[in-house]
Amino acid sequence: MSHCPCGSGRGYAECCEPYIKGMKDAPTAEALMRSRYTAYVVHDIDYIVKTCVAEGQKDIDVEQTRLWSKRSQWLGLRILASEKGNPSDTEGTVEFEATYILDGLKDTHHERAYFKKEGGHWRYERGDIVPTTIVRAGPRVGRNDPCPCGSGKKYKQCCGKNA
Repeated sequence: MSHCPCGSGRGYAECCEPYIKGMKDAPTAEALMRSRYTAYVVHDIDYIVKTCVAEGQKDIDVEQTRLWSKRSQWLGLRILASEKGNPSDTEGTVEFEATYILDGLKDTHHERAYFKKEGGHWRYERGDIVPTTIVRAGPRVGRNDPCPCGSGKKYKQCCGKNA
């Protein structure tokens, strides 16, 4: 793998691989966030568990997480904002979007992630999902509009009868 999946523009060997392989610690909350995304891409779920705060590790269903990681086609990570999380800080937040395809459906996971230092190491503490507005792809069909199936009936008397 030449480019790092985290989107830093650097090579994987110089970017996230040293963190994932345990050769060095992520120096910032954002670096940890990027390496955790990359761990999903390379299916290293043990790293995901290891980089959670101690009390959060027991809540991870490792096999389901591994299956989700492997079944997903990872399209990219976008860092939207970072607050604190520098080497001298003890806590930080990173807001991000991770885009992927699963079972033929494209989705974007938008989260505000909270990190803290445990024993001098950055750890993922928790995340809040940022809700997104779903926008209808086509026009709304009214009850008295012609049914879009082409039957010639009103929608309420055809496909909308059981809606």
